[in-house]
Amino acid sequence: MRMAPLPGALGGSELVAWRLDRERFGGSWDSGEGAYRHGGRWNSPGVRAVYAALDPATTIVEVAVHATFKILDTVPHVMTEIGIEPSGVHVVDPDAIPNPNWIRPSFPSPNQQAYGDALLEQHRFVVIPSSVSPGSWNLIFVAERARGDYAVRQQSRFALDPRLPPPVLRA
Repeated sequence: MRMAPLPGALGGSELVAWRLDRERFGGSWDSGEGAYRHGGRWNSPGVRAVYAALDPATTIVEVAVHATFKILDTVPHVMTEIGIEPSGVHVVDPDAIPNPNWIRPSFPSPNQQAYGDALLEQHRFVVIPSSVSPGSWNLIFVAERARGDYAVRQQSRFALDPRLPPPVLRA
């Protein structure tokens, strides 16, 4: 699968990422609390990784795969647009990932999480392929290490298109 082109901002101007959270967590969107408690695809439990995406559509799909479209349709959420200083961004080429299955839909292995932990230790921001939306990019960071190199550009109430998921047709 060919990856979507990286935003031109990686050539010099501001990079933008998006994150979708339940509205009640909108003020603490960069706490990394969920990843800290449960771990994630690219972090072990105990690491406060913040997951976002380089486009809003990937952000929606990434959240829907865990929370379901029903939750996105019935529980208030906010979309946070984040400006990132691109000089601290490390892009992980899909071919550089030790196990290609790590970027396919599956549960993460401890080795995959350790690989992500090491990336997050070495870099303020990590851009890595999405496993949910092939060809798309996620952005991961630990707020404490990246503080001052990102800022909220905008946070707004999210409204899911009511066609997602499509209605169930009954005979």
